[in-house]
Amino acid sequence: MRVGLWITCLVDLMRPAIGFSALKLLEDSGCTVVVPHLQTCCGQPGYNSGDLQSGKDLALKFLHECEDFDAVVVPSGSCGGMMRKHYPTLFQDNLELQSRFTALAGRVWELSEFLLQRPLPPLSTRFKGRLTYHDSCSGLRELGIRHGPRQLLQQIPGVELVEMADRDICCGFGGAFSVKLGDISTRMAENKCRSIRATGAHAVVGGDLGCLLTIEGRLRREGDDQTQVWHWAEILAGMASH
Repeated sequence: MRVGLWITCLVDLMRPAIGFSALKLLEDSGCTVVVPHLQTCCGQPGYNSGDLQSGKDLALKFLHECEDFDAVVVPSGSCGGMMRKHYPTLFQDNLELQSRFTALAGRVWELSEFLLQRPLPPLSTRFKGRLTYHDSCSGLRELGIRHGPRQLLQQIPGVELVEMADRDICCGFGGAFSVKLGDISTRMAENKCRSIRATGAHAVVGGDLGCLLTIEGRLRREGDDQTQVWHWAEILAGMASH
């Protein structure tokens, strides 16, 4: 299977190890992986702010770069939701384009969804200890991503997964929300960090880097230098340790 890996701009700029982890996991599952070298943003920030034209422009760019892949895989429920749920709605005035986007949307997968459909070799990781999982809003509510990452993590010997209180409550990131409503965002992040620490977990993991950066930033500002913050793919690919 020929798979296009959409790394996401945030991963590319802030934590490339997530992209390399996704690449390793996809190749280990037997896929031929192509990373479109001109990929940029999925268009979600502009779309969410009402700039529909920039959303359309970037959607068309995505269509041009990814239409020929058997599947497009993204290590982000947020970007995956934009591609799968919102791209087709941008072209309701063009039935030919809408049909093409609808067909491509059916081949867009969040990483955990995709891996659960593929044979994976036995997982080995340097991480041993207790994890807690944060459900990101877009992945959970737009794509229904809840059990997949947990199911994959629980296959790893030496990893204990413990659930936090309010695991599916927003961390306060919400894209532009954290900029426009900073005080509310900060309080939400504080609440999330309190729930994380109450589990006694060595690390918190999630599936969207925006959430993870928000959580890690708040943990460090509160003086917590011990709790690690990882994308679950970094754990599975052996790029995280404790």
